[in-house]
Amino acid sequence: MTHEINRRQALRLLAGAAAAPLILRYGSALAGSTNTFPFGIASGDPWPDGFVIWTRLSSLPLYPGNERELPASIPVDWEVALDESFRTLVQRGRTQALRQNAHAVHVELHGLQPGREYWYRFIALGERGPTGRALTLPTPDTRVDKLRLAVASCAQWERGLFSAYRHMAAERPDLVLFVGDYIYENNTEPGSTQPIARPYGAPEATDLAGYRYRYALHKTDPDLQALHAVSPWIATWDDHEVLDDYSGVWSTDPNVSVEQFQQRRAAAYQAFLENMPLRRPPIGSNGSPQIYRQFRYGDLAGIPVLDGRQYRSRQPCVAPPHFGKGHMELSTCKDLGDPTRTLLGFEQERWLYDNLRTSKSRWNLLAQDLLVAPLRAHKPDTGEDRYWTDNWDGFQAGRLRLIENIRDSRVANPVILSGDYHSFWANHLYERPEDPDSKLVAPEFVGTSITSNGPSYTAIQSVLPDNPQIRFFDSRVRGYLSLDLTPQRLEVRMQAISDRMDPKATVSTLKGFVLESGSPQLNEV
Repeated sequence: MTHEINRRQALRLLAGAAAAPLILRYGSALAGSTNTFPFGIASGDPWPDGFVIWTRLSSLPLYPGNERELPASIPVDWEVALDESFRTLVQRGRTQALRQNAHAVHVELHGLQPGREYWYRFIALGERGPTGRALTLPTPDTRVDKLRLAVASCAQWERGLFSAYRHMAAERPDLVLFVGDYIYENNTEPGSTQPIARPYGAPEATDLAGYRYRYALHKTDPDLQALHAVSPWIATWDDHEVLDDYSGVWSTDPNVSVEQFQQRRAAAYQAFLENMPLRRPPIGSNGSPQIYRQFRYGDLAGIPVLDGRQYRSRQPCVAPPHFGKGHMELSTCKDLGDPTRTLLGFEQERWLYDNLRTSKSRWNLLAQDLLVAPLRAHKPDTGEDRYWTDNWDGFQAGRLRLIENIRDSRVANPVILSGDYHSFWANHLYERPEDPDSKLVAPEFVGTSITSNGPSYTAIQSVLPDNPQIRFFDSRVRGYLSLDLTPQRLEVRMQAISDRMDPKATVSTLKGFVLESGSPQLNEV
């Protein structure tokens, strides 16, 4: 695909972001420039003796083919301190930013003390980067009295500003759980009447250069940089990091072969791993990065983080005109209840269920990308039941296995945290998912999008009387979930942004819920 954009256009894309003068040559920059670190810094994947620290060196503009050429290898120094002023350094070192990795830097730190704050920074090309705050996890046998979490997903650059990230940063969460769609690979459809806050200014991402550009552009946003700098992230992906509604190795385009799509997916996965503060993942049995993993915050919380895209079966009932796209499908579709189909992949399922059975945590928070609770809607002309195929409704036997294993494991206080649907939900997950007279197994909270458009509020509200498992729904606002956890209770606030197009947008609590330890019953506050 040909990329046509000139230097002047690329610079305009960065208006209002962290744009700065170009690096003139290796080791020297214009006076006052912070352009060596235009994408900020980040920490993530914490563990009791360390965490990952990340940055990416570059020169503006960002668009592929217009970057100022940097050396193939650039030395980068890093420092970790006990205090924000760096009076007490505890570790320092040097690594290399390599062109083959888009000059992204990941340092996996070890040997730190558990359960405490640290500060870190990078130095390269004669410049000192911004300061970041990170935390190590308490050891699993440490009694912990509180944990503050933020849950976010779905940040479409064109659909709004990232004010939600700024307000999340102001809450200074101990951990940010990001459950998918950090970037969007696609653009607003031509002729759309939807307002655009700021254009991507590039073709749809289909190759490594295109995906790298999307991450770079997002990371120039000062509100996103602020959140990365204040809290460690634990992140997984959903579909838009690759292609809208893809399933496993299958594209949504029937003209794209499995082999062709796997090449595109590999490029997208590489860009994700380059740009997110994750530990280097192991290579799974399918030859691709395995990003599902487990975290333990002292004795308080176990946090399995799932991958709901890479291993799943093909979309159910693939046929024209939908092919592999998510769509409303009649309940007569045999794929919906086929037990040989899986959303997580059977290997990941076994890993998760083993973790649930052996967990000793007081609370168990399953972080994943898609709506788990069923949502049944009638076909207008016939009244037949229909389900949306791209979430767990399209993999109903897999959902039943999930709920049964949560029940049978007797894991303490299971809670599912989800994204993707661009709306707030609070749901009850029953032993028989659509039967509220069966045993209540776990609650689910779904966070709305950072900016992306929500589904029709009126349409979904109209079917809620037939879906008593849905206790709350609102798609009209953008924002995030804020969670405060203690051994006795979980408090959940649905935080709504006043206007995604307003750089000074305020935040307010749309709805609050409390869970008491030992009961999966949702209580409104």
